[in-house]
Amino acid sequence: MKLRHLSFDSAELDSLLAATHGNPFAFLGPHVVGDHWEVRIFAPAAREIALVDPVTPDHVLATADRVHDAGFFEAVLPADSDRPDYRLRVTDGNGHESVQADPYSFGPLLGELDLHLFTEGNHHRLYDKLGAHLCEMGGVKGCTFAVWAPNARRVSIVGDFNRWDGRVNPMRKLVSGGVWEIFLPGVEENTHYKFEVLGNRGGVQLKSDPFAFYNQHGIDTSSMVWDLKRYAWSDHEWMDARRGKNWLNSPVSIYECHLGSWKRKPEEGGRSLSYRELADDLLDYVIEMGFTHIELMPVAEHPFDGSWGYQVTNYYAPTSRYGNPDEFRYFVDRCHQRGIGVILDWVPGHFPKDIHGLAEFDGTDLYEHSDPRQGEHVDWGTLIFNYGRNEVRNFLVANGLFWLDYYHIDGLRVDAVASMLYLDYSRKPGEWVPNQYGGRENLEAVYFLKRFNEVAYGEFPGVMTIAEESTAWPSVSRPTYLGGLGFGFKWNMGWMNDSLRYMALDPAYRRFHQGEITFSLVYAFTEHFILVLSHDEVVHGKKSLLEKMPGDDWQKFANVRMFLAWMWAHPGKKLIFQGMEFGQRAEWKHDRSLDWHLNDLPLHDGLRRLVQHLNYLYKSEPAFHELDDTYEGFEWVDFGDADNSVISFVRKSRDGGILLFAVNATPVPREGYRVGAPKEGFYEEILNTDAQTYGGSNLGNSGGMRTEAIHWQGREHSLNLRLPPLSVVGFKRTEEDLDSLPPPVKFRLPEKQNL
Repeated sequence: MKLRHLSFDSAELDSLLAATHGNPFAFLGPHVVGDHWEVRIFAPAAREIALVDPVTPDHVLATADRVHDAGFFEAVLPADSDRPDYRLRVTDGNGHESVQADPYSFGPLLGELDLHLFTEGNHHRLYDKLGAHLCEMGGVKGCTFAVWAPNARRVSIVGDFNRWDGRVNPMRKLVSGGVWEIFLPGVEENTHYKFEVLGNRGGVQLKSDPFAFYNQHGIDTSSMVWDLKRYAWSDHEWMDARRGKNWLNSPVSIYECHLGSWKRKPEEGGRSLSYRELADDLLDYVIEMGFTHIELMPVAEHPFDGSWGYQVTNYYAPTSRYGNPDEFRYFVDRCHQRGIGVILDWVPGHFPKDIHGLAEFDGTDLYEHSDPRQGEHVDWGTLIFNYGRNEVRNFLVANGLFWLDYYHIDGLRVDAVASMLYLDYSRKPGEWVPNQYGGRENLEAVYFLKRFNEVAYGEFPGVMTIAEESTAWPSVSRPTYLGGLGFGFKWNMGWMNDSLRYMALDPAYRRFHQGEITFSLVYAFTEHFILVLSHDEVVHGKKSLLEKMPGDDWQKFANVRMFLAWMWAHPGKKLIFQGMEFGQRAEWKHDRSLDWHLNDLPLHDGLRRLVQHLNYLYKSEPAFHELDDTYEGFEWVDFGDADNSVISFVRKSRDGGILLFAVNATPVPREGYRVGAPKEGFYEEILNTDAQTYGGSNLGNSGGMRTEAIHWQGREHSLNLRLPPLSVVGFKRTEEDLDSLPPPVKFRLPEKQNL
């Protein structure tokens, strides 16, 4: 079609039609030309367009001429105002009419301060600016979209609203920040969208929104508009109390959980439970079992189920597998209302190469390093964030804060910290680039971690940050002002590896490895540790916790009971993965439920009851947790009896309370085994993993005994104990014989839940 004479260069229109125009707001919308306004509209689906009065749509201000058969229109208005106020009445090919505001009649959205803070890496609420946000502008309801893509030649917002045509809604580039933005009138919640990005090398990609609050998963990967400001929280009591909480000397017993495989609905094709269903079933179970926290394997959106959530494509969106964002918030809300904290696994160390995700987002290595020696985890097939870039660091810091802010999350467990700290992590000589001083430390990642921890604790008192860090990096859980990384806690991977290796031994050989299970007390108070038995230990041929144990079935269960009680008595917070608490036999699979039917069997149910009792004791006895991070709370009685594979130790509380533990790591009962007592008194037996109710042989110490004035192990008084096979026995010191005390309140296990 031949164009009539226009006031603009036709090359601009050609560029728009070819979807290469990089400055659409300078071309589309209203522009002063001489003594009038020209309004330019590109609407390929329109047959006719009229400019109408915003208040009285029947009043036509001007009729737009179709000046190109591709769908380009132009209308003329008199220049009798600073800026014309109009709406577009669009008639499509079927004769359907709609009235809408012109996206290209609105000015810039982000201010200079927002862009300045972002480019220097300090915009802590970046999630309120980038991404998709429902709002009202000039009385017009719609949605703002903003995305960082500094090297792109053109970015368009595409979706059902424009037939996924990247020519229709190209975005404005704010040059100072490399951010593209647009306000689209009429866009509502649940609208599907993506960014169409024309890279500087000419390639076009469809990208999910890095700041999407809601996103599809699997084959379909569109982002979805969602209003995060609507949900009304009911956890005020929890949040108020959390601000003054000191978790270092409080009980922390964590149930690590994968939402898709904890329990499924066999009668409905084995589907996973929804967030709302989990808010009942999972929460009831965790409360019944006595845990204080749930730790969720990553819930941020990820395309591949088999990654378990550790290859994230949408860092700001809880996975839509189990429901929408408000339903996930309902789950967290319900946890808080019932006194359970929620910890999320967070993955700021790497991201996958999926084409719709962050990889080469604007056609360049934007979020990642361009040098594969710095930018790729070959073992995992993922890319490494460029922590030296302010905007990337800001993206990640704001993301961590986002979960604490909009989702009231109580803690973030940072995955794979060691891979972030070391430039040569899992690399051979010549495959990595030293830092500026020639060392192997990733100084930019160190700065990022320190900065995140400082801001998180500063803005959200009472939360916890946890490092999964497997090396000897010093002061991981010490404040940054003391030279630490600033985490609240560190996973004790050394304890886990040493202990599991020891427990897998035939008891006859444990005598030669006594040092492996006492070594953890050499460094137990150098960090704020969480003792962990995580999902990583029950996959890929490593066997379940139960099947790692030697011996026949009875011995396997006795070993697990002994090991878990030992873990609970050992200094440090506690974490176990789902299924360990009842003796799951099979290795964990992401796509199948735990074997809940096993709880109908006495040994499995007995183990579950023990874990329940351990959590009860842990929370009710201050000596278990008050002095977790200092030698003042722990004292060896004897760690040298390797011949009998027996150790004994004491846990203490601030007020002088004493708990005494003895561990017998062999299947041989020890009759008349003398243990030195810290003080004279009566020692009530409060724990015996060999009790019949747990599936044991029921050997014990008749409820407790009084010390004898027999010097033993450097102490003035001692106890003559019976140590059951493969067991832990625990005693609480009292001043008098039980016969002279009021009847104690006996611990009663709750009724078994229907699983």
